[in-house]
Amino acid sequence: MSCDYSVNAPTSLRIVFAGTSAFALPALNRLLGAGAPPLAVLTQPDRPAGRGRRIQAGPVKQAALGAGISVHQPPSLKHADVTHWLTSLQPDLLIVVAYGLMLPPEILQVPQFGCWNIHASLLPRWRGAAPIQRAIEAGDKLSGVCIMRMDEGLDTGPILACEAIIIAADETGGSLHDRLAELGADKMLQCVQRLAAGEPTRAIAQKDTGITYAAKLKKAEAEIDWNLDAPALERKVRAFNPWPVAWCDIEGERTRIWSARALDSASHGPPGVMIAATADGIDVATASGLLRLLRLQRPGGRPLNAAEYVNARRLASPTRKPG
Repeated sequence: MSCDYSVNAPTSLRIVFAGTSAFALPALNRLLGAGAPPLAVLTQPDRPAGRGRRIQAGPVKQAALGAGISVHQPPSLKHADVTHWLTSLQPDLLIVVAYGLMLPPEILQVPQFGCWNIHASLLPRWRGAAPIQRAIEAGDKLSGVCIMRMDEGLDTGPILACEAIIIAADETGGSLHDRLAELGADKMLQCVQRLAAGEPTRAIAQKDTGITYAAKLKKAEAEIDWNLDAPALERKVRAFNPWPVAWCDIEGERTRIWSARALDSASHGPPGVMIAATADGIDVATASGLLRLLRLQRPGGRPLNAAEYVNARRLASPTRKPG
């Protein structure tokens, strides 16, 4: 099923951009670079950030103000004054990228050509809040981006464009985030340019099969569960880098694990027992196989490679529990 909504497309689109986090920056920059600055930018209210928890503007707000674009920061889009404000701009298109607020029906209906979203997965797989991390955690071989025309459901709208990429064996949540942000920006700009040129733009309904949901990341799930097997734990460490960062207790210290590798070696001990601590890494038994911890961070310290960490801690002999 598909729908064509490119009839009478203008050659110069009136665009409003909605985004908050760094994932949205490449898309905003593509519009600016193409000479199509948004009429205005919607972004979430400023929030505390950093160690000092000072109120800070988000990346999109900073970029928009630097480009001289008007910024609007309503705490919710469900109020009539927001709908009135958007309607007054007479937008042809609302582009939504990592905005973080749900769009109510009255907002979805304002732009002539709808609200377009960059979603960082191959829909309908990984609808929801954390598609990048969940794909790595699940061991997916492919990820990608979809340009979706938004509807009232959670990432259920029809697809305008889609492109897949291979998830590298050493991929982290951070590296895949950056690659997909750039890829999504390119695909979005292509779709916008086709619409502006009056070319037929078809939106194809998502499949009814293969639907999965990417639950929002929680700090609590970053604790390493040694009762999982080593490959699953390696994927979790990679997926949760740079946030929320996997961690475990090592000799009474809550230690962040930034990098780890699953070994084919047999465990030779119950899950959670430290088998070896050398310059090559700290090997810990799991439910199946060993997990070698490669880059670690002590409380209040900086990330260290295994050799630096072992030397600094002077870890006792192996065959002991990390916690």
